[in-house]
Amino acid sequence: MVFITSEKINSSSSDLKKQASDVLKVGEKLVSMLVKPTNTYDNVSFTRAAVEAQVFMVGPQAPLNKIPQLDTTNASIDIDLIGIAKNNNDTAAVAFMSYNTMEDLLKPDFFITSDDTVNTMMSTVISATLPKTPNTTLTKPVNFTLRHIREFESGGNLSCVYWNISEWIVDGCSVVKINSSFTVCSCLHLSTFALIMQTSKSPPEDGDPLMELVNLVSVIVGLVFTSLALLTFAFCRWKPGVNNVARINICISLLSAHLLFLLTQQFINLIKPHKELCAVISGALHFFFLSCFVWMFIEAVLLFICVKNLSKLSSKQRAVLNSGFLIVIGYVIAFVIVGVSVGLVPEGYGSEQCWIKQKKGFIWSFLGPVCFILAINTILFISIIISLNSTLKKLKAEYSRKKQTKIMVFKTLAQFVILGCPWILGFFTDNQMMKILFLILNSQQGTFIFLVYCVLSDEVRQQYMKWMRALLP
Repeated sequence: MVFITSEKINSSSSDLKKQASDVLKVGEKLVSMLVKPTNTYDNVSFTRAAVEAQVFMVGPQAPLNKIPQLDTTNASIDIDLIGIAKNNNDTAAVAFMSYNTMEDLLKPDFFITSDDTVNTMMSTVISATLPKTPNTTLTKPVNFTLRHIREFESGGNLSCVYWNISEWIVDGCSVVKINSSFTVCSCLHLSTFALIMQTSKSPPEDGDPLMELVNLVSVIVGLVFTSLALLTFAFCRWKPGVNNVARINICISLLSAHLLFLLTQQFINLIKPHKELCAVISGALHFFFLSCFVWMFIEAVLLFICVKNLSKLSSKQRAVLNSGFLIVIGYVIAFVIVGVSVGLVPEGYGSEQCWIKQKKGFIWSFLGPVCFILAINTILFISIIISLNSTLKKLKAEYSRKKQTKIMVFKTLAQFVILGCPWILGFFTDNQMMKILFLILNSQQGTFIFLVYCVLSDEVRQQYMKWMRALLP
């Protein structure tokens, strides 16, 4: 029951050191209860999500010249238990535990180093004791082999440390061997151990003034035209259709995402110290940007259906799908993706820029759906072009019908830019020109929506003319 409780340790508590000490003390007492008398040798082991443990006992008739190596998933120990037994009437026992979640309590920051270094835990926290062994003096140094749980950085300095009441220290421990996957530590005593890497802090990078200016101006311009498009859709009184609903919600999602992004970047220095707020903001950005893409996908599907029915043009536009259903789909999909992401990797939100963290591939909770939608939209776009080309060849109506069809072709091309092109460029931002192009196009989706579906719309122009006639005497 104690180990079950240890799996639910609260790393957000202010008294982490006390929690860790309690778990370690109780763990040592519990494994000591597994020690039982034996004439030869015996061993007991168990594994849980939070801890792995092995207990090895030798007796006066043990036919061993050397103790077998004790192993867990991420660590192993070599100890001269036979020599220790000779100092204890030929009996001794060793308990070896590996705590998989103790890093959340015994943080690497508790290892006191210079201010210009960053400490990173490179192994699980392990503990070795000699339960029910009166004379615990080691006859030889004990060696631990610790598997790296993170990639070893070139230039990093590794230290074998043990826990001394309130901090990690290195007294009596040294590094014997290092490779890319494992480090061997040698210690003159038993305790709770870990492997910590020190790396130099990266100097703060000054933002590129040109990029910051381009980003700020582009986002503001995009917000203005997205707002104009949204107001136009809201106040123009033609019959609302499903396509109109999709465009309104694209504008709402774009406006929410870009406005929150702009405010976050402008006040990033005030937000970063509040990690919970930063994580909430990154989750909200994840949701709004995903909802943008879901609505873009819906718009692409509706455009595809419209083009497929182009040969049946009529004076009345009919909704092909229920608006309420699309509104639910447009936001529920994004909400479910974010909810699952929070449930699986809650620490994945709240990077230095209050966005999704890169570690453990968590960024693909955003890139995965985006890539999928862009791929589907590309397929739909190709199908639309093929269908339009076929319709134009067969169309033998009056010139005005052909003109309207050509306008629709132009809108389709512009729609593809709105739905996919700016974000596809995001995968090729290795040089500054591509990065600037990405920032400009990505932030101007609302501008393109306003130009194509408001400025070039006959219905919108007619509505504007009505307003002008009503205002003029």
